[in-house]
Amino acid sequence: MPRGDLFPDIAPFETGLLPLSGGHVMYWEQVGNPRGQPALFLHGGPGAGAGAVHRRFFDPGHWRVIIFDQRGAGRSRPLGELRDNTTPHLVADIEALRRSLGIDRWLLFGGSWGSTLALAYAQAHPERVTGCVLRGVFLGRRSEVEWFLAGLKRVFPDAWAAFVEHLPPEEREDILGAYLRRLCNPDPLVHLPAARAWSQYEGSCSTLLPSPDTVASFAQDRTALGLARIEAHYFAHDLFLPRDGLLAHMERIAHIPAEVVQGRYDMVCPAETAFDLVAAWPRARLTVVPDAGHSALEPGVRTALVSAVERFRRRV
Repeated sequence: MPRGDLFPDIAPFETGLLPLSGGHVMYWEQVGNPRGQPALFLHGGPGAGAGAVHRRFFDPGHWRVIIFDQRGAGRSRPLGELRDNTTPHLVADIEALRRSLGIDRWLLFGGSWGSTLALAYAQAHPERVTGCVLRGVFLGRRSEVEWFLAGLKRVFPDAWAAFVEHLPPEEREDILGAYLRRLCNPDPLVHLPAARAWSQYEGSCSTLLPSPDTVASFAQDRTALGLARIEAHYFAHDLFLPRDGLLAHMERIAHIPAEVVQGRYDMVCPAETAFDLVAAWPRARLTVVPDAGHSALEPGVRTALVSAVERFRRRV
């Protein structure tokens, strides 16, 4: 039945910790129908972690939803750890989780960096993917990273100024390098203020209208440290993606159906990227939300995402 908003709050029916390579331990949970159609939620960032609200995009009577925190993020441990933390590691982690839970194939649901990781996993394991629901598409191209670090000044000059002013003037020619040095400093008096500045910048630019609650959630220590440190690490290494990019390998998933939801005024991941993706994906359907930015929780975006998931339910 079509819905206009999120489903009610729900608790997991199972949680666990999965040991990974390099000393990492993954937190995971399952919600909804234990015998339902499997769906995997992929959080953003990299490094942002998942939350209880992310369970609510899925009808719990139909879907068996698997949610996990990626290496170094959220409830996974160690928090903010960069060793053995690359996109190929995350793709391998998803496969390890799938096998451990005895799942054959699943729907992928991811926004922002979650859309990047969904594409990387689907291209590596297309036989395991029934479809994709993607939001605020990010392809990890250098131009997209440069937009985040500098281009956003055109639209959010105040937020960008606060972001850059955390650094001394002599280091502002290399924003990413200067932040990464601070974020990797072992002293919390150095890395936590840098993490908050980075994370508040992203939160300030993520909604169409100012949202103090969004900015406050980004500024929480666990979210800020995981997001800022891991995001800067991935940005500094071109997101650990193939040299020729994700669009060069779309033939691997051309047969997989997809729903792409994009806020028209998404400034973190501008709409051009979603249009580029859909142009390269014959079975992708694009929904542009006319009055939304980047956040999955903006009213029009969350409505479109729930509707997209429901359309996949009717495909079965």
